[in-house]
Amino acid sequence: MIKAAIFDLDGTIGDTVEALAFCVNKTIGEFGLAPIETEKFKYLAGDGAKMLIKRALEVRGVTDEETFDKVYKRYNEIFAVDCLYHVKPCKGTPELIEELKKRGIRTAVFSNKQHPMTLTTVNGIFPEGTFDIIRGQKEGYPKKPAPDGALAIAEALGVKPEECIYLGDTNTDMQTGKAAGMFTIGVLWGFRTRQELEANHADAIIENPLEAVSFVK
Repeated sequence: MIKAAIFDLDGTIGDTVEALAFCVNKTIGEFGLAPIETEKFKYLAGDGAKMLIKRALEVRGVTDEETFDKVYKRYNEIFAVDCLYHVKPCKGTPELIEELKKRGIRTAVFSNKQHPMTLTTVNGIFPEGTFDIIRGQKEGYPKKPAPDGALAIAEALGVKPEECIYLGDTNTDMQTGKAAGMFTIGVLWGFRTRQELEANHADAIIENPLEAVSFVK
């Protein structure tokens, strides 16, 4: 019996690609680098801020550690101010969350964003209190796809991993849910493709958020 739903943030419940593109391009522009097309951020994102900046710099042929350190520091400063730039809930996700809560399903968000920015983003696009737990990247816990954070959420909610569905839009999310022993649902309105979700063994793939309700009945 499913008792909880854990959601990824970027591309799953939050349409954040414009914010990521804006903040990264603003940052690299200060270092004399040309902007990167917004669409490319669907593939640059997903594995935390450090990997986002590393990949963005590689797109522009920059690989030295000294530049990375400077750009990463500046990105964090800019993102702290502009993380909600054009951010909105993914279409249909507020209705899904409302329907799950009506059915007594506990809800949580788990992101590779740093924890303070995860809180700011989620509470900026959903009413405070929408989710029982909001968790970003924290010191002492490995990033997704390690299952540690997802398992910590399940424990805090008082549910077993097998009583959770885990919804996300990337290979990292499917790997995280699988490693945690949860039922993984790949979502097609996010950053990646059906092929990627299938290759990473999603238990189910959905095109519309409300389709997820059928897996908790």
